[in-house]
Amino acid sequence: MKSVILGSVLVVSLLALVIILFRKRIGLSWVTSFGIHLALAATGIYVVNYSGWITGAYIPLNPATIGTVSILGLPGVGLLLGLKISLFG
Repeated sequence: MKSVILGSVLVVSLLALVIILFRKRIGLSWVTSFGIHLALAATGIYVVNYSGWITGAYIPLNPATIGTVSILGLPGVGLLLGLKISLFG
């Protein structure tokens, strides 16, 4: 019974979001921009991890690090590297 209620709430909220999306004519350009930022953030972290520029520094690919880099850009990679080196040596 509980799963039926939760499922119906999920379906109703999804339908409400779709209606708002099409009624306000927001479009899907923000989804493309967001996807590009996420892909570039993951690529930047991957390049730092496997290029060998900074030996011993490994930044894990998780939502927190990718979110930081996608919001701050390449200075976010520098921020994460600085935190990694200063906190964990």
